[in-house]
This record gives sequence, structure tokens and C-alpha cells, in this order.
Amino acid sequence: MRLGSRRCALPCAAVREVLPLPRLWRPPGLPRPLAGFMNLAGEAVPVLDLPRLFGLAASGDAEDALYRHLLLTSGEGKPLLALLVDRVLDMRRIPPERLRPVPPEATLNGCATAEIETPEGFIHLLAPDRILLAQEAATLATLREGAQSRLAEWEGAGREGAA
Repeated sequence: MRLGSRRCALPCAAVREVLPLPRLWRPPGLPRPLAGFMNLAGEAVPVLDLPRLFGLAASGDAEDALYRHLLLTSGEGKPLLALLVDRVLDMRRIPPERLRPVPPEATLNGCATAEIETPEGFIHLLAPDRILLAQEAATLATLREGAQSRLAEWEGAGREGAA
């Protein structure tokens, strides 16, 4: 995937699905890295803008913005989270022997655990469990609960008025 000018990757086991960017609901007062929430079959799923979270410059090209993707992640016992990236480029199997340590200045706030050298440059492998700090994850859980409650109110109102 591309995040600003960087190429990064996630382990395949961490990605449940790649989605086009849908319309997001963004209540006022959200932290800047939280792009909003998407309604996925009645579940309020937070959408985290990875380039913004990591402080990476986004492309100013409006055409690029049209092709942004969401990586829907899920871990064992963890709620769904969508990661907004500039573009999903490819899916590859990388042999473990090709993984190299990451220089400290290139760890993206400690999230990159390894790098892969390719003819096009380096790809940084991100650890999904390191993307958010514990305090950020707790804040996100609270925001998710509020969004889910609001979504449930609207769904309940639609059924009450139906004949």
C-alpha cells in the first residue's frame, strides 16, 4: 500500500478485506487521524487515516484521492477497524528471509517492524497491534460506542415508522 510517498505492508492475516472508500460519517470533535465512521451491516466501524496518523504528506492530486482504499482489519477478539490508505498497490508473499531490521528513524512511530528491499525501493512492514497507543485505542473504543449508539437510534426509528 502507499501512504504518502512511502510504501508499506501489513501481514495478510491482519487484513480481512480491501474496500473502496465509501461515504463516511464524521461527527464533530473527532481527532484528526480519525477520518470518520462507516456503516458496515449495522456496525459503526472507525476509519483511521494512516498517512495523517503517521504525519506523512498526502498527495495533493485530486485524482489520487478518488482511488483511496480501506483495509478492513480484524484481530482475534478485537473490533473491526478500517485503515484508510492512499492506495493498495499489490498483494505479495514475502519469504521471511527477505525481511530486514528497520533503522530507528524509519519505524513510523514504532509501527514498522521490518523492511523489504525491492527494485522500486523499501517496503515497511507494519505491526497492526502497534498502530495505536493504548490511550488512543481506549479513546477510539469510547468514540466507537457513541457512534454505534447513534446508529442504533436511527435504525430503531426506521423500524418504528414502518407498517
